[in-house]
Amino acid sequence: MRGQERGERLIVDISKPSVARMYDFLLGGTDNYQVDRDACDELLRMAPSTRDLALVNRAFLVRAVRYLAREHGVRRFLDHGSGLPTRPNVHQVAQEIDPASEVVYIDNDPVVLGHGRMMLAEDPSTTSVLDADMRDTDKIFRAPEVGRLLRDGRPVAALFVSVLHCIPDEDDPWALVHRVAARLPSGSYMVISQLASDDAVLRARLTDFMAEATGGNWGEVRSVARVDAFFEGLDLLECEAPVEVSRWLPDSDLAPRQSTEEWIEYGAVARIR
Repeated sequence: MRGQERGERLIVDISKPSVARMYDFLLGGTDNYQVDRDACDELLRMAPSTRDLALVNRAFLVRAVRYLAREHGVRRFLDHGSGLPTRPNVHQVAQEIDPASEVVYIDNDPVVLGHGRMMLAEDPSTTSVLDADMRDTDKIFRAPEVGRLLRDGRPVAALFVSVLHCIPDEDDPWALVHRVAARLPSGSYMVISQLASDDAVLRARLTDFMAEATGGNWGEVRSVARVDAFFEGLDLLECEAPVEVSRWLPDSDLAPRQSTEEWIEYGAVARIR
């Protein structure tokens, strides 16, 4: 793993919440601190379905990876802003289909990187963690770990699952998605979901709360129409338009749903032309 070397001290800022650790708490994980739990408690007061939303989004990630591996033969995955490991992880889902499947996780949160280093022990030949800001496309695509995914022009699935709302408008997350799509082989895939609401007042309240809570490590809760723009020039799979993600190819009518929809994870799976 690049960045933090074995034996280097892990420095974790617990003075303010981390988006990755908050998500871990909402999923029932233990890799979080009181500051993260307090922020989640306030978030749940503002939007009571937030825990449901996190669980629904994780199920979407698992379904999308399994679908691409099983139905489209994808064996290489590039997971932007991967967050804390939560079983099943992307490599575990993909390797159920083919043990040779390869995954590069990208994140720059020190807790994520620390756990990622431990996760590498499972199979360092096919799984790696890259210490990089997901906005730094040049650094990511210069990395040898990513170069191996691109070595022979086979399709790669780039994942942006519940992370683009962490990027502010001024950093142009739409351009980021299209930069990555342009560098992947033709016939590759994108999996995208983002927190969305068409209630402008609630959208602003949630955006302002998360920005303040995380010390500015946040972007925007966006309208559905602005999330649709991420898919321009891509061919959607299994849907005619992006959807609330529990409705994307659900396993069954009994699959998890949000109890209410103050905000939703909105997205889809698409093919790059």
